[in-house]
Amino acid sequence: MSRGTNQKFKFTYLIEIMQAKTDDEHSLTMPQIMDELEKYEVTAERKSIYSDFADMTDKFGVEIIKEQIGRETYYHVGSRKFELAEVKLLIDAIQSSKFITQTKSKELIAKIKSFVSDYQAKQLQRQVYINDRVKTMNESVYYNVDYIHTAINENKKIKFKYYRWDVNKKLVPRHNGDWFVVSPWALTWDDENYYMVAFDDIDKQIKHYRVDKMMKISLEEEKRAGKEEFKNFDMADYSKSTFGMYQGKKTLVKIVFANPMVGVFIDRFGKDITIRKVDDDLSEINVNVNVSPQFFGWIFSLGKDVKVAGPSEVVEEMKKEAEAFLENMK
Repeated sequence: MSRGTNQKFKFTYLIEIMQAKTDDEHSLTMPQIMDELEKYEVTAERKSIYSDFADMTDKFGVEIIKEQIGRETYYHVGSRKFELAEVKLLIDAIQSSKFITQTKSKELIAKIKSFVSDYQAKQLQRQVYINDRVKTMNESVYYNVDYIHTAINENKKIKFKYYRWDVNKKLVPRHNGDWFVVSPWALTWDDENYYMVAFDDIDKQIKHYRVDKMMKISLEEEKRAGKEEFKNFDMADYSKSTFGMYQGKKTLVKIVFANPMVGVFIDRFGKDITIRKVDDDLSEINVNVNVSPQFFGWIFSLGKDVKVAGPSEVVEEMKKEAEAFLENMK
């Protein structure tokens, strides 16, 4: 048998063929595998392919399953790094994420589909759609995340300009275009947006910033501040107590609710909350929240079966918010 012109790539092409052309529902016979290799101008004997299959399984974690059906022997890839259901989950997450642009969503989905066979990719194609929901327009968000991770790993501050939308639908710099210099400590995803959590050593506060609104990021030589403030920082607690990532004064708030509403509070604050019985119909919880108009809006949205019962200053503040809202409706 004459040797093909791409013999040195045989193993690479063989992995590619098996991963693309086979799965639990689709297999290839040895003659079919050899035919596929010839399309790449690679010739191979059965014995060498058997040896390659062993190396794929033992050294590269690409499981090749042999199956006898009648007089024919078939081969296909078994377990993969990502199962089809996991790939579907990743695609759903990309499609629903506001911080990923439509262009980048399509690019990422195309790459993710390479984790499964061609046949499975066709199944995915039927579920893939990028609708016209609100998506970020800042393509640099991916590079921003990389810069932030680098700053955290290298224990450095970062400098950037922070933007907001104006009524002309243009991004304009905050604080008259002044540079922001902070110490990044974490990244979090809330309400389908990416946020950087950082320490501002001028205001001596932990703050967060929308990553897609950060531009012109650069690393500073100065080491990060805020080590003590973040020593016992609980990101999960921070996310639960901050509504819509709007900052406010952290306060222990008492909330009274009708018993059928309990699931709303477990979903928001977790199963570790202490629920106390008020009477046969009502219960109450005490939770730390960042008191803000967004928190009040969330309470309002739950209807008449939920109310804030303390402390008194928070109850009064909520009443004023409600009165101002009603006044604005006149």
